[in-house]
Amino acid sequence: MLKVFVYGTLKPGEAYYKEYCEPYVLEAMPALTKGCVFHLPQGYPAMTLGDLLPKTLDNFPLETLHERYVTGALLHLKDEAAIAPMDEFEDYDPTLSEAENLYIRQLRPVFSLDYQPLGSAWMYVMQPERVHQYGGILVPTGNWSREQWHSIAPFSEDPGFL
Repeated sequence: MLKVFVYGTLKPGEAYYKEYCEPYVLEAMPALTKGCVFHLPQGYPAMTLGDLLPKTLDNFPLETLHERYVTGALLHLKDEAAIAPMDEFEDYDPTLSEAENLYIRQLRPVFSLDYQPLGSAWMYVMQPERVHQYGGILVPTGNWSREQWHSIAPFSEDPGFL
């Protein structure tokens, strides 16, 4: 069984879960991983890993960023092939270099909401330099949702959404 940690538009209840995840999911559970989540002005989030953060990012000193957690969902997928639609959605191609991919898929530790280890899961992360280049805004709570941030969601309750 393949495990994937999702923290943005692929989380249950978010814009693209039903299309890219739900058909392949055996179980979904709330989970955490170490890192920082940023809202990108393009309308979706990006996560960076604590050990890959530069000394400063958007005027946040490193000491305010380490030991942060990102809230998401741990998805248990039916089989290995189920990750292919997610790879495509996240603009990740394992045959390309890190610089050529928008996100990088990495196997990292995941925790329950009470910080108990749940093993490792694949997750899509973005290089900190790219987050900075795109104008990423730190989500201080570590929990991104389209209800709080402008999203690329195909439909929106917000009458100002174009």
